[in-house]
Amino acid sequence: MELHLAIESLLFAAQKPMTAAELRDLCRTAAEQYETIREHKPLVKPSAKKIEEELEKLADQHEQANRSHRLVCVAGSWQFVTHTDYAPWVRTLVGQKPRPPKLSQPALETLSIVAYRQPLTRAEAEQIRGVSVDGVVQTLLERGLIEQRGRAEVVGRPMTYGTTPYFLEYFGLKTLDDLPAAPELRRIEVERPEALQTADPGLETAPEDADTPPEGQAEDVDSVTESENSDAETEKEPETSSDSESPAEAANDAEESQTHE
Repeated sequence: MELHLAIESLLFAAQKPMTAAELRDLCRTAAEQYETIREHKPLVKPSAKKIEEELEKLADQHEQANRSHRLVCVAGSWQFVTHTDYAPWVRTLVGQKPRPPKLSQPALETLSIVAYRQPLTRAEAEQIRGVSVDGVVQTLLERGLIEQRGRAEVVGRPMTYGTTPYFLEYFGLKTLDDLPAAPELRRIEVERPEALQTADPGLETAPEDADTPPEGQAEDVDSVTESENSDAETEKEPETSSDSESPAEAANDAEESQTHE
């Protein structure tokens, strides 16, 4: 028994693409259930790295053998696919599957911007494209090619967007690192709003010059206030005449006297 052949059998029998981690877990579970597997130590507890190495070896073997199928990794999952040269026979067997309409040029341009600059907001995408992208973004969301990634930590908290695993599958990419180089797109500068100032991560926003008393000072203020209130209760309130000044008027008079001095 060899590990790469065990992996090959799993991929042939699987009804969906499988990740290296899923294949690793299946190999370990099988070793726990069957004593015949435990007799072969390399098959008992293979690591994810070892599984990846065996998958790469399998892919090379099928490529060199020039078979009608290939082992490929798309969006981080491995699967066997038929070579495009034999597509007419496969279509005759399973029929022609309807495909979604092709993406328009504006949609492709916006999708490229999201792919290379993610996560980014609509405003940032519009700065790069130079036109509104509201309708295009909605189309890409409905097609499942991009998704919301949360809100940006800037004024207004706008939504940010990034690509989905289906984006990789749609374009036949293993990871985002397989995207073609586009240095000119990455170099475009965009203006971003000022970052939010927060008192603590996850708490409500606090301005930079917020007049917040330091720790311990708030307790001192409360104790002074309670002491003043208790003193005020013990003293007799003086009788006030109808023509006495209000606190606000007294404060104004004090300010005026200081100004004259």
